[in-house]
Amino acid sequence: MTELTVSAKGWVVIPAELRRKYDLAPGAKVVMVDYGGVLALVPALDRPIEQATGILAGRRSLTRALKSERQRERRRGR
Repeated sequence: MTELTVSAKGWVVIPAELRRKYDLAPGAKVVMVDYGGVLALVPALDRPIEQATGILAGRRSLTRALKSERQRERRRGR
């Protein structure tokens, strides 16, 4: 864990070892995420839709599961 200090302007400096590790060159974008009391800096994706495509591959389709559940409920109600 690395401790950072917030400047009067609200700036923080990301240590060089972490910038190298996460390939954060000058001008790189990061997103600050608030996880209910925990702040996280996450490298921003250049093309979020394309880069997230297939991330859940092989998992059960939630849409298909919802449709199946609704069909079962209809059958029980008749």
